[in-house]
Amino acid sequence: PRHMDSVLDILDALESPARGGSPGTAAALGRGLGVCSTPGCRAVLGEPLGTPERPPALTPGQWQLLTELLHHDPATPELGAVLAPDGSTVALGPLLAGIEAGLRSGGFGRPLPTLDPPADPLLAVTITEALGTSFLLAQRGDNNATALGPGGCWDDVENPQNYTLRGPPSPVPDPVVIGAMDGAVLGARLARGPLPVAELLRGYYGTGNGSEAGRPSSSYRRRNFGALAGQGRLEKEVAAVLELLRTLSPTSELLRDVGTQEVAAVAQRAAREFSERYVECPAIMPRCLWGARPYRGTPAPLQPPLGSVFLHHTLEPSRPCQTFSTCARAMRDMQRFHQDTRGWDDIGYSFVVGSDGYLYEGRGWHWVGAHTKGYNTQGFGVGIVGDFTATLPDPDTLALVRDELLPCAVRFGHIRPDFILRGHRQLGHTDCPGNALFQEIQSWPGFQ
Repeated sequence: PRHMDSVLDILDALESPARGGSPGTAAALGRGLGVCSTPGCRAVLGEPLGTPERPPALTPGQWQLLTELLHHDPATPELGAVLAPDGSTVALGPLLAGIEAGLRSGGFGRPLPTLDPPADPLLAVTITEALGTSFLLAQRGDNNATALGPGGCWDDVENPQNYTLRGPPSPVPDPVVIGAMDGAVLGARLARGPLPVAELLRGYYGTGNGSEAGRPSSSYRRRNFGALAGQGRLEKEVAAVLELLRTLSPTSELLRDVGTQEVAAVAQRAAREFSERYVECPAIMPRCLWGARPYRGTPAPLQPPLGSVFLHHTLEPSRPCQTFSTCARAMRDMQRFHQDTRGWDDIGYSFVVGSDGYLYEGRGWHWVGAHTKGYNTQGFGVGIVGDFTATLPDPDTLALVRDELLPCAVRFGHIRPDFILRGHRQLGHTDCPGNALFQEIQSWPGFQ
């Protein structure tokens, strides 16, 4: 399966000292297979040494999977992606490029070159070259050209084989962004001292689709990447890498008529839109990833921007979910209850919030829900997984709703800037969202 666990098995074999491996083996192999095919990446990591042979440590099946995942084809970026235990889809190319840059800046292997003009090598091989060229191409193309996204869906999250993008691809679809962010975060960790890469990735992503151990480090990627490269630094580094690309072939042609002011404008737009979408706003797990059944009947459209948000707790399940697998199971259980027992067309909530760092798409932004009787057309219903009668969700989960979801819903035109936030009990005969949570939200912006 195209799951991170399959990659970890390959890395274990490649890094085994008994078989002549080391922490840099996988990264070097990845470059030979096409991970680093762009001019900026090659300026940092160097030219590949030729097409590698299958290492004796790998079975023919593992070698075939690795070559398919690492062969770079800009036309089909989704082919280089795997599903991680936290439910995110990760492109291996920028992940391994960041790992190699981190290892080498930490003193493992050949030192990295000093770039002229100067640019951060770790950010160049993971995100800034991709961002800069994508936004430059979008600016030069038609006005409808997109520079970021889309996300996509796996055919089967238990046995992922095929990943399909949910719209026309940009040069930086979601899996490439996630691989790049992870590559930058993990590369920065490796710059402080080398570790076996398999061990590093296992600790970061967790293991297995059924991992119940708690929230993995990878679910904090947005916060950790933002701390490493906030919008201001990202803007500076996108501009720096575009100036570097002026000196390289064939990108010098792309930048031939682009002045310094235009480079600055592209960098500013790229950093702003990237930060809004992938750092400041929460990730939303689409229905296809949590295993939703189809909607029954014909959904009624909403007319955004809406004026209200209604907050709920799920009550059942009563315990917060901390991993993708438990949150996805909770979503399926709630949908089954709402459809089969309540007789509704679908899960009632617009969105559900897990304590794993993700929002889960219910009815979503576009369709009328069944969450707050009499008010479903007027606002979005947001449920937090758990029973919050006596205890609160953890601070990260509260912040996800208060500081990320609500401001981003305003920013992207889903709710009005003067929206009203209410607890479910204010509009119906119910204790929802629980005494503790209701007390908490009374201090939030928009509460009335």
